[in-house]
Amino acid sequence: MITLKAPASKSVSHRMLIAASLARGRSLVHHTLSSADLERTREILQAAGAVLEDLGGGSWSVQGMEHGPAGGAAPLNCYVGESGTTCRLLTAVLAAGHGAFRIHGVERMHERPIGALAKALSALGAHITFEKKEGYPPLLLSTEGLCGGDVDMCVDESSQFLSGLLLAAPFCRETLHVTLTGSRVVSWPYVGLTLQVLEDFGISFLVEEKEGDAWHETPWRSVHEARPGALRISVSPGAYRSGEYHVEGDWSGASYLLAAGAVGRESVLVTNLRADSLQGDRVILDILRAMGAGITVRKEGIVVSPSPLHGITVDMGACPDLVPTVAMVAAFAAGTTRMENIAHLRLKECDRISACAAELARAGVRCEEEEGALTVHGLGPDMPDIREGTVFRTYNDHRIAMACSLLGLGRGQSVRVDDPSVVRKSFPEFWNVWSALA
Repeated sequence: MITLKAPASKSVSHRMLIAASLARGRSLVHHTLSSADLERTREILQAAGAVLEDLGGGSWSVQGMEHGPAGGAAPLNCYVGESGTTCRLLTAVLAAGHGAFRIHGVERMHERPIGALAKALSALGAHITFEKKEGYPPLLLSTEGLCGGDVDMCVDESSQFLSGLLLAAPFCRETLHVTLTGSRVVSWPYVGLTLQVLEDFGISFLVEEKEGDAWHETPWRSVHEARPGALRISVSPGAYRSGEYHVEGDWSGASYLLAAGAVGRESVLVTNLRADSLQGDRVILDILRAMGAGITVRKEGIVVSPSPLHGITVDMGACPDLVPTVAMVAAFAAGTTRMENIAHLRLKECDRISACAAELARAGVRCEEEEGALTVHGLGPDMPDIREGTVFRTYNDHRIAMACSLLGLGRGQSVRVDDPSVVRKSFPEFWNVWSALA
């Protein structure tokens, strides 16, 4: 059996470093992820007034901002690079501060929408000007704080809009009541991670669900989906509490390691994961189990063992980051695997639906694309056979690079990708960890 260690959670690392930077006093945040996305978040938090000191080993000392994020008379430069999480969470958080900020990134980031968040922030008193295309970065933000009160938040495009608003809410001048609007149910687990961090840092909030015409308080941990028009979250003004915090392992990054146990020739034990995690991507265990993989939960971690796999139909709306992983696992399954409710994947670092289909085709696997679905016709016992000299494209997308690495495991082949360094975005140590499978 091969033992591999999951990386720290990217989602929790972002949220905890933001919360610590908004707290008064000094905090210690341990086991944060070291990645390009987190670098962008730390740089902006530092520029806005926090003091972050690298203690090594993923631990950071964070001296929080005394009076919230501070911009300038001239806009403070806030470069988010390729990080959608940085862009969306910090646009809201910076709007709760004072001064001017310019938020921009790589060209692909300027194709990713942020208009719904900007509309909510404008209703709360922020002034936002889009430099090029309406509703998309780059943007100029000018603010003297947020007023609070009632606001609608459409999250059709991303649950990160809501998470950003919730992280900013304690700095509003009065209680913020956020009612979800839009046309589709969004991923609750990422919102749950945000509420977990608010709770850990001492922020009071109330979650209500609508039944008929009446709102009723509900325990936030019992909520499984965020339904437009039927969910409201209220956050009271308050101070983030400084302290000592630990970031859990990342189920998104671990998905490739767990999948390796399902499609490879040897069982894999993945450590540094919480089986009771709120992270939505923990569902990878249910998906792999449904496809026929052997799953054992141990005290020291999760064991995935190879077994004949079969295709399934699965709604991936709550776990979009898992689509590339599941698509590659599907290549090894007998029959077809259909992944539904994934239209928003066309707005990620690349069009992940088309990218998965193209790279699977490179391995001899037939796929069918729809606007919001991907069907993979698995090869079953035949499994992918990577021709010598094949180089898989990464599309400047870390998740495509890591997922494609699975394709060679069935025959003990190494997979070459055109840009190995792209994994730095979320899992810089991926290739070192992956080498244990060779």
